Amino acid sequence: MSELDLGDAFTFDEVVDAVQRYTDRPLRIVELTELNESGGVCAVLLVGEAEDVVVHARSESLLHRQQFVLHELAHVILDHGDDPHVASQDVLLPDIPPMTRRRILARQDLESDDEVAAEVLADHLAAGIRRSASYESKFMEIFG
Repeated sequence: MSELDLGDAFTFDEVVDAVQRYTDRPLRIVELTELNESGGVCAVLLVGEAEDVVVHARSESLLHRQQFVLHELAHVILDHGDDPHVASQDVLLPDIPPMTRRRILARQDLESDDEVAAEVLADHLAAGIRRSASYESKFMEIFG
């Protein structure tokens, strides 16, 4: 987290801004109501030509939705998801780019080292947000 230069307390927006600076890429966060957390995928990072997009499931809890996004941002910070050894079948997901297919399929193992590390980092980020005296941020505008 030291590369993000966030200090001990920060807002959700400051985390998003820090990740954009860290990757030198724009980042958009989108709720996809069709994505259902009970189906196993709560959020996914899509790496596009011009920007990265975190697509997340709807949840009644704002904190739960925030955790979905923080988990994906943690994967970005930890540089996870580009393992070329993960199988990706074109017949299963033909319209999704191969790198995204690999990332989605690799994250189905919730006990993998990458998944555990991403969840731990997401928890640390959430704790920093809670410590922030100015928690009111665009998070409320983004997630309503």
